[in-house]
Amino acid sequence: MTAAGAALTLLDGDVAIISGTILFVLAGWAVTLCLHEFGHAAVAYRGGDFSVRDKGYLTLDIRRYTHPVLSIVLPLVLLVFGGLPLPGGAVWINHYALRSKKVESLVSLAGPVANLLIGILLALVVTVFSPPLALAAAISFLAMLQVIAFVLNILPIPGLDGWGVIEPYLSPKAQHVGAQARPWAPLVLFAVLISFREVNYLFFEAAGFAFEAVGGDPRLADFGRAAFMFWLYL
Repeated sequence: MTAAGAALTLLDGDVAIISGTILFVLAGWAVTLCLHEFGHAAVAYRGGDFSVRDKGYLTLDIRRYTHPVLSIVLPLVLLVFGGLPLPGGAVWINHYALRSKKVESLVSLAGPVANLLIGILLALVVTVFSPPLALAAAISFLAMLQVIAFVLNILPIPGLDGWGVIEPYLSPKAQHVGAQARPWAPLVLFAVLISFREVNYLFFEAAGFAFEAVGGDPRLADFGRAAFMFWLYL
């Protein structure tokens, strides 16, 4: 599907370019979701939780990482209407099997780092190979989404990976508060980002700065975003 989307962007006409961009980005995002969750699982496996192998988390099979609502519906709604890339997969880690607090932190960090590395790689593809404009824009937008996912997911908020990085070193009381907030805290964050223009602007400015810092082209990413969210410009 990713290849089909890329091929469509090479055709003439707005319909083909828009359709190709949407298909490329959505299919590409599904692939990167697998890589994000694989990152968590691979580090957990090396850190002592061998159950991730039996659960199929090391197979890169998207069916192993998905939840009908949390993995598909909610992320697509946030991505399509808010431009917010929520990693919606889920790998269940046996934290008691992990060897140390450091390993626990690294397990949480591995997912966002995977997004960042993918973003850098995609930006490099555009720089090195100079694909046609529409395809370069689609690749750049997908790369930008990876960097946004990194910036978003690394925030130390319960329910996000950034919280998982610091959680092992927190007091039991703080961990308890975080566990209670985990189901709803990310939703509050996303609602704030979507509802408050100033907060949204500051967040995307920071993400854009990070994207440019890793070699991305914000202008190409904006072209890709315009094709992906075309209804905003009708």
